[in-house]
Amino acid sequence: MANKYNREGYADPTACEALRRIEREEKAARYRPLVYICSPFSGKVKKNKRKARKYCRFALEQHSIPFAPHLLFPQFMDDSSPEERQLAMFMNLIMLGHCDELWVFGDRISAGMKQEIHKAERKHMIIRYFTEDLEEKK
Repeated sequence: MANKYNREGYADPTACEALRRIEREEKAARYRPLVYICSPFSGKVKKNKRKARKYCRFALEQHSIPFAPHLLFPQFMDDSSPEERQLAMFMNLIMLGHCDELWVFGDRISAGMKQEIHKAERKHMIIRYFTEDLEEKK
C-alpha cells in the first residue's frame, strides 16, 4: 500500500495517489473472473467431457478461471443414480453462485443447463453463449 508520507515525514498526496493508481492497475491486470462452464454432459459422455475440457482451455486462454462441475463431480459421484444426480445439480447451482460469469457452449441446451442459465439470469450474471467451435454468438 502506498504511503501518504515521504521519507522526511511530510504528506505527499500527489505521489501517494500516483502509486495507488499504479497498484490498482496492476491488480486489475492480474484479475481473472471465475467462469462457470455450461455444456451438455449426459448422452455421449466421453465426447462431452472432451468438449468441456476444450471449453475450459478456451476460457483459460481468455484470461478467465474456468470451473466445469461436470468434469469434477462425476469423478466421485454416479450420474446414473437419480439421487446423486439431484445432489450434483444442487452442488452445481451452489458453485454457480460463486462464479462471476456463465459461459454456455453448444447448440443443445440440456435440462440441467436450463437450470443453470435460469439461476444465472436471476442473479443478473453475465451470460455468454458460444458455438462448439468457440465462436461467440451475438
